[in-house]
Amino acid sequence: MKHCFYNETVGFFYNNSRKELTTYWRTKDVLVVALGLTVSVIVLLTNLLVITAIIINRRFHYPIYYLLGNLAAADLFAGIAYMFLMFHTGPRTVKLSLKTWFIRQSLLDTSLTASVVNLLAIAVERHQTVFTMQLHSKMSNQRVMILIFCIWVTALLLGLIPSYGWHCLCALEKCSSMAPLYSRSYLTFWAISNLVIFLIMVVVYMHIFIYVKRKMTRMSKHTSFHPRYKETMISLVKTVTIILSAFVICWTPGQVVLLLDGLGCKSCNVLAVEKYVLLLAEINSLINAIVYSYRDNEMRSTFRRILCFVCYRNSKYTPTVVKLNTTDRGTLSQNGHFTVDSSI
Repeated sequence: MKHCFYNETVGFFYNNSRKELTTYWRTKDVLVVALGLTVSVIVLLTNLLVITAIIINRRFHYPIYYLLGNLAAADLFAGIAYMFLMFHTGPRTVKLSLKTWFIRQSLLDTSLTASVVNLLAIAVERHQTVFTMQLHSKMSNQRVMILIFCIWVTALLLGLIPSYGWHCLCALEKCSSMAPLYSRSYLTFWAISNLVIFLIMVVVYMHIFIYVKRKMTRMSKHTSFHPRYKETMISLVKTVTIILSAFVICWTPGQVVLLLDGLGCKSCNVLAVEKYVLLLAEINSLINAIVYSYRDNEMRSTFRRILCFVCYRNSKYTPTVVKLNTTDRGTLSQNGHFTVDSSI
């Protein structure tokens, strides 16, 4: 029968994994916390702005924008989780109970998983609309809500699994180095799951990229090819490139480090880069808001109205009502989403 260590302290497991646990504030700790809190505050404000814009502007009441709003909610949650981590790290870690430590990690895992799965859902939705040349996805609001519900259920399950059994409290030899209370097998599972999602996203966006390039080549041979259409196609290619680049740069290092730790790599100094790769993943929550929202002209206009609310306090904001016609349906916006462009 296995002996479990439920009554031990966090320090006991850190010593077991040989992970440094400081009891005083070092310059490095202060800098990490200061930078982490700064990033968290910016992530909170930007994603809150996105959510507010989608709520108040009726032109955003479509499936893609609901998914963008859910992505912003996931990133907002990630900002809160990372802020909670910053208030419970450094010398404070040794004072944590096992329950609080698991809560700290579960918040991070849940929020980051929700963000990643939501990015995959957006990629699939974009693929569908681009290839069918639709203004918006035909997905009903009910189906979008079910999809969003499934995203959060998946994130919660993956985030809470370690707290309810997939840990190493009863098998010290299986404890990881980066998360001393987590089993290495869980880190391996979580890293591989995310890397598979990454691969699917890369394939989906590359398919979109290749399709758009070929479409531009064919259309450019016709004299009737509208210059604005070419411009929006190029903009879509740029957006896809930014999405892929930001995603790979921010997420891949962290997942590779987790995988190496999960596989028990002895020669890999994963602890030396742990905090940096986690911060890099958190920064992606900020980049998401910029890439998916700030490149949309209508979204930027709504942001200005929100930020200048005091200036507009004497006038009630009424979202612009747009009547669609047949020429609108084939139009791409400059952020790569199919939207109405009244100039065409």
